[in-house]
Amino acid sequence: MDASVEEDEKGRRRALNACTEPCPIERGMRVIGGKWTGSILWHLKDEPVRFNDLVRMVGGASKKMITERLRQLEAQGLVRREVVDTSPVSVHYEITAFGRTALGFLDELRKWSEELPQELGSDA
Repeated sequence: MDASVEEDEKGRRRALNACTEPCPIERGMRVIGGKWTGSILWHLKDEPVRFNDLVRMVGGASKKMITERLRQLEAQGLVRREVVDTSPVSVHYEITAFGRTALGFLDELRKWSEELPQELGSDA
């Protein structure tokens, strides 16, 4: 990840140690960079959460979008889905051990975002 550009004696430039496709940053962003993905993981960090409660916690996202993201996260092994045999039937989601590995940098992102000037995060 220490890419640089070098110029030879004829003025031609070439990249040294260029990122491979996809580079590690891009691979990570493909996993957790989807809209609402980080928020969903963050809200599951403490305990399993019922689907409807998660929808309430992640303000601004539709049920359809949350369902889509949860399916994606479950397929990637970041979240576990459990159907609870109650009346009516309830579905809980919880973060997996693998999903927990993302919480450290999500917390750092949260801290960084809290320090951003208001105008940078207002229309994202």
